[in-house]
Amino acid sequence: MDAADSQLNLALSQIDKLFEPSPALRILLSANEEALLQESDNGKATPDLIAYIAKQLRAIKGRKELDEILNAHPRLGAKKVDSDSSKAEQASLQGSSEEAERLGKLNDKYEAAFPGLRYVVFVNGRSRDVIMADMERRIKAGNREAEVETSIQAMQDIAMDRLRSL
Repeated sequence: MDAADSQLNLALSQIDKLFEPSPALRILLSANEEALLQESDNGKATPDLIAYIAKQLRAIKGRKELDEILNAHPRLGAKKVDSDSSKAEQASLQGSSEEAERLGKLNDKYEAAFPGLRYVVFVNGRSRDVIMADMERRIKAGNREAEVETSIQAMQDIAMDRLRSL
């Protein structure tokens, strides 16, 4: 394996940690490996790399492909969360069983309002009540295009936050 391959593998590994593992995202990014390497620091993730990926997400024309990438993030409040980063980020959302039930119903309502999408938010230590109010506001707005943009921005914000601890 040459240096470029090693750098690319490092970049992809870090992208999985920053954005959640997503086969669809890997396929998207593999189409332009040279740009990935240019936006990284010898394969190490950078703010420029995160911005580049967000730009690529905004340019996706296929709804199914974009939905797959956005849905790599776990359902908010889910009992089974695969990534350690998401587990830590959702820790502030622990609450009573009534709150968990309300959050589950909001997830269902959100997914009915935006078929194919999952609610994505940069929790950033905010309380469950604040997050649920945001979720209700976004459901009420009912604008899929705005929702996709908000989700991409949330993914970018999450990735930037995770980059600080990489």
